[in-house]
Amino acid sequence: MDEQLKTAYKLAIQDPCANLDKLSHLTPVLAEDGEPYCIDGSKCVVFKMQDPESGKYYALKCFAEIPDSSEKLRYKLIADELVMVDSPYFVHMRFIEDEIQAEISYPEDRLPVLLMDWVDGETLVEYLAANYQYTFTMSILCYRFCKMAAWLHIQDFAHGDITPSHIMVRPDGTLTLIGYDGMFIPSMKGSLSSALLSSEFCHPKRKIDEFDEHIDDFSLISIALSLKAISLDPSLFDSYGSPEQLLFTKEDYCKPEQSKVIASLQQLMYDKEFCSLYSFFMLALVNGNLSLGSLKLFACENPRKLQVDVPELEQKHRSTSRPKVRYSDDGRKFFGCNYMRCRHYVINEGVRIICDKAFYGWDNLESIEIPSSVEVIGDFEFWRCRVLDKVIIPESVTTLIGNPFHGWNGKLECLSPNFIYEDDVLFNKDKSEIISFRNQEMDSYIIPESVTHIRKYAFYGAKHLAKLFIPDSVVTIGTHAFCGCESLTHLVIPSSVKSIGDGAFYGCSSLDSIFIPNGLINIGKYAFDRCHFPQKIREQLTARFGKIILG
Repeated sequence: MDEQLKTAYKLAIQDPCANLDKLSHLTPVLAEDGEPYCIDGSKCVVFKMQDPESGKYYALKCFAEIPDSSEKLRYKLIADELVMVDSPYFVHMRFIEDEIQAEISYPEDRLPVLLMDWVDGETLVEYLAANYQYTFTMSILCYRFCKMAAWLHIQDFAHGDITPSHIMVRPDGTLTLIGYDGMFIPSMKGSLSSALLSSEFCHPKRKIDEFDEHIDDFSLISIALSLKAISLDPSLFDSYGSPEQLLFTKEDYCKPEQSKVIASLQQLMYDKEFCSLYSFFMLALVNGNLSLGSLKLFACENPRKLQVDVPELEQKHRSTSRPKVRYSDDGRKFFGCNYMRCRHYVINEGVRIICDKAFYGWDNLESIEIPSSVEVIGDFEFWRCRVLDKVIIPESVTTLIGNPFHGWNGKLECLSPNFIYEDDVLFNKDKSEIISFRNQEMDSYIIPESVTHIRKYAFYGAKHLAKLFIPDSVVTIGTHAFCGCESLTHLVIPSSVKSIGDGAFYGCSSLDSIFIPNGLINIGKYAFDRCHFPQKIREQLTARFGKIILG
């Protein structure tokens, strides 16, 4: 944006009561230099504003070029459509005419603005620049992007300009799209696109009259494939990419047979998810969109469900601060050492991932300090740490793999905003998952209706739990989720449950009454092994599922 125009807007914003109309109650948020905080674009400037009464923050977009009548109508239609969209991937928007008075050479007394909810975080451009070398972080990013892509793929509208600069990564890692100028909505059917994407994310043969719900398809699969490839091999980003373009250029799309980056991707064909994304990328390259595909094409497994195990190669690395305790050479992973005889341990600053079983069997460990650099804590962490009194989950932790705390009975304290710890039960941020049930003395428990998933080993060893209520919201019960709940006598599994993991109720020796719904899709091996059911119930279960679930 022209500096003179930007300065005029800044001066106007500093006195909202005089220069704003309907939004005069908003106040500008100031930057460190005392000037209104703003983000400068080529065609606009966006100011951060706050409603003093509610405390809510907004983005106020001021235009470099005043929209004509057709553009104004487009903004109003998009704003009306977004009101109906209930998704974290989009924010609501208002187009307000005759709103701001600024000392600039336009005939209008007051100029139009766009008002949107403010999105905290950083653009994907900034996020990639800082994190592309961290494979687990990139795997989480790819998974979240693919979830968003699958959701957007089945909508009857399209964003129209999905690029790294229009994808915000919030502090909790979730994604939100911004920049809605090029959106397609059903009421625009038959009209022309307002603009084409940059060449790095636009199909090379797309024309301006191609404007429908599929205009995002190519950019979605191109970005998804790029993120997956970078998560598997960050060196590809060093060799071919940049935060603005990711891996591909227009030349790669036009002549894939001559593309060095596409040729380099062949080394990643060992990964099943990569192969699926690659196949659909080539389909989109040929057809121009993914109208022949389904939302399943973006299916990626949640990396949180994967073990943060010690790769065989990295087990040989011994860049350590203490004998027998292993760190990765870059200092970002802590591998630990089984059965270490140590009373107090401080993990090195700079560690981002504590790998699975890092403290497994540290029988003498009494205290541990986890630095604020840690983002991921692996599964099976504190098994057999019999004298460890307390573990504090730092504020920096975003991911817990499985249930790191099963088999350990000490005191847990959670400082991370990414989890909720109440009544000795650890949940994820939105309470949709039970991670760890910590009260070993409780004899009855009602699972909250917000819960959809019960993680593996979540209730492991809750020996006094005799009564349990599972609500209709629960969809999956993880591996060994209730293993060893030997006082549990009666169990009703609601019809919402579609999957029960291996050994889920292994060793629930007091179970004498059980109801399992007909709609169950998957039930794991030995799910009810060591459960002493009456003969009639055993016969019924065997008839439905075979002896394998009873052992």
